[in-house]
Amino acid sequence: MKIFSSREDRRRALFVFILGLSGLAALYLSVRRFAPFVFDVTTLRAWIGQFGVFAPLVFILIQAVQVVVAPIPGQVVALASGYLFGSVLGTVYSLTGVLIGSAVAFSLAQRYGRTFVEGILHDDVLSRFDGFVERVGLPGLLTFVLIPGLPDDVICFLAGLTTWRLRTFLVVICIGRLPAYVLTVFAGGEFADGQLTSGLLLVGVVIALSLIGYRNQKTIQDLVQQFEARLPF
Repeated sequence: MKIFSSREDRRRALFVFILGLSGLAALYLSVRRFAPFVFDVTTLRAWIGQFGVFAPLVFILIQAVQVVVAPIPGQVVALASGYLFGSVLGTVYSLTGVLIGSAVAFSLAQRYGRTFVEGILHDDVLSRFDGFVERVGLPGLLTFVLIPGLPDDVICFLAGLTTWRLRTFLVVICIGRLPAYVLTVFAGGEFADGQLTSGLLLVGVVIALSLIGYRNQKTIQDLVQQFEARLPF
């Protein structure tokens, strides 16, 4: 697969990658300078623990809402979840929110039909992925969801217009999104432990994979369909 179509694309991708890492580093240094209490993880987690079950519920709700309305990248919420709750609980809360949001998007599309979905999704996104979920089976859809940077939230709505069962679709989403979320949540845990270098490295890996996925959506879509067509089952 040709990742970038031209030298200009490579330069632009490198610029975005460096800009993203620089932004994260600047945010980290700014917060450490003007809000140092945030980096007292023990105190911060103890304070959050006072809210009991409501603290994780808020994060689960935010993660679910971002799937349906997508104002916040899910990885940002996952990063914060890892920082506040640790790698294990952060992953559980993030993935739970993603599954709830995916189920809501799927169910809304299934209940209100194509007109509703057309009113939510942009025309260019709809035209690029319309029918994709119907054409591929479970292996193809799982392969697609595994790659960060692809519009998997869009797929949740489009899947609701197909004959897919909700429980089968949620299994695909759970398995497919788990690797990227584990990396992001673990990065948040590394930041909480003061491991800035390893945290930024993990975030950089996710950003790089997301950038590659975003820049090659059509190519990946075609490859997924070709891959599945060659499967013996």
